[in-house]
Amino acid sequence: MKADEKRPIIIKRKKGRHPHHGGAWKIAFADFMTAMMALFLVLWILSTSNPDQRKAVAEYFRSPLVVALTNGDRDSSSNSAIPGGGPDPTYTEGEVRNNDIRQESRRIERRHLEELKRRLEEAINLNALLKEFKDQILIDLIPEGLRIQLVDSDKRPMFEVGSAKVAPYMGQLLRIIAPILNQLPNSIQISGHTDSRPYAGGEKGYSNWELSAERANASRRELVMGGLDSGKLIRVSGMADELRFQGAGELDAINRRIAIIVVDSYERRSILDQHDKLMTPEQLQSPNPLGKTQ
Repeated sequence: MKADEKRPIIIKRKKGRHPHHGGAWKIAFADFMTAMMALFLVLWILSTSNPDQRKAVAEYFRSPLVVALTNGDRDSSSNSAIPGGGPDPTYTEGEVRNNDIRQESRRIERRHLEELKRRLEEAINLNALLKEFKDQILIDLIPEGLRIQLVDSDKRPMFEVGSAKVAPYMGQLLRIIAPILNQLPNSIQISGHTDSRPYAGGEKGYSNWELSAERANASRRELVMGGLDSGKLIRVSGMADELRFQGAGELDAINRRIAIIVVDSYERRSILDQHDKLMTPEQLQSPNPLGKTQ
């Protein structure tokens, strides 16, 4: 055997360090943990806040930047943080477009209310009973919507004196117009009004406040019996003699009236907003927040 064949085979392995990866991953991980902590903090705050506080937080994030900085009116602005959704706060083209859409929507709704007014007037002329009492049915458009007023007459009282008992002809009038009011999806509000004739017991006992409220509710029952969708009713109230008929004296019969208003969507939103402000957090969380009887 040759000498070269007896030499041991030596394998040399060089020890090297792993390449340096840098610390970028640590920054990314720290950002991730910070974001997760912020998320859980927000979730915890929301879980312990009441509905009013959550609504305020949501409204803050929906408010356009310029509106928030100038304490403007949120309802008149778009949903974008930048007006118009443009590249900067000075971009207004989309904002103008949103205003145009809202105005056009309101014009369309007003046209629908005008058409309902025409249908009611047509029904009055075609129905013998309604035509007979035409002078006691006043229909006009007001900022809140379409108003139908059924006014009293000394010759033909709508209710018994000092009572909420509906006269037969009044009940028939209400039942005839009820189906017509269903032709639009708009909500309905009813208010009762009296003259200024006081009760013997004064304001401490049964008064025009109770009487007007009971007459409004009696009218509501007649409308529902006539086919009015009860889900359309948004408010029934008694106004006593606080809103005298325009140009009428304190004791004039025309002050004794029932006002039925087909409210437009803007007035409905205003009524609900006022209602929410007066409710407690527990009532807002109730499955029946408006307090309607089932």
